[in-house]
Amino acid sequence: MPVNLHINGRPVSVPAGCSVAAALAIAGNGITRISVGGEARAPLCGMGICQECRVSINGVRRLACQTTCSADMRVETSQ
Repeated sequence: MPVNLHINGRPVSVPAGCSVAAALAIAGNGITRISVGGEARAPLCGMGICQECRVSINGVRRLACQTTCSADMRVETSQ
């Protein structure tokens, strides 16, 4: 059963059990944030160690690779 959430204000439907990092890749380019040097960053390790997948989920900073999508979740990247 698909899960419906919003990524940067856009509605997205992903498979149940999907991580937010995977949902970002499904919905577009997978970029989670922009570094202080202006470089696009995306999930790298998938284990929460690299911290490259930091996003805002319902207003709270979390790691996209360690968070499972849930209905009506609102994900904001720093793009």
